Amino acid sequence: MGFRFRRSARLGPLRFNFSSGGLSSISVGGRGASFNIPVSRSGGPRTTVGLPGTGLSWSVEHTPDRPAAIPAGPAAGLPNSRRLRSGQLDALKRSLLGVLRQELFAPGSTGEQLWDHGLVSRLLADRSLGARTAGLLAVIETPEALEGYLLRAQGQDDAKRRAQRCITAVQEASRLAAGRGWLA
Repeated sequence: MGFRFRRSARLGPLRFNFSSGGLSSISVGGRGASFNIPVSRSGGPRTTVGLPGTGLSWSVEHTPDRPAAIPAGPAAGLPNSRRLRSGQLDALKRSLLGVLRQELFAPGSTGEQLWDHGLVSRLLADRSLGARTAGLLAVIETPEALEGYLLRAQGQDDAKRRAQRCITAVQEASRLAAGRGWLA
């Protein structure tokens, strides 16, 4: 277990909890019952009820229910990258890789044709492509390039951005290859 630093200060009914990184949360209540609101740490508000002096307590984290009518943000349905436990980010990246391969490069798909006929490499050899387009297409040139690009993601949002870039790359490569008459 690593070294921890914690200090708190009271101002009326509020307790300000500090960690080595600064203000971490604000609490209301005291022995027996408290409500804690995170400021710079992960997680949601938490209510704790306990029996003072016994070491027994019950705690629940409050998570807001998102109504279906509210559009989801860029990381909807996925845990905050600060909350990912060891191995969860790798599992997320592997899952995204599996979905990309299944949806974009399935047997008989345009993506499979791009790889089987080396069309992305042919497009990259074309000097008339701009640097931005060439950089986009390079991420899907081979199955190994796609895998390496996605597995280098540094967090959940980065992994999702990289997966979206792969989708955009397949769309662009398909458009360019079809424009040259290379796709049936």
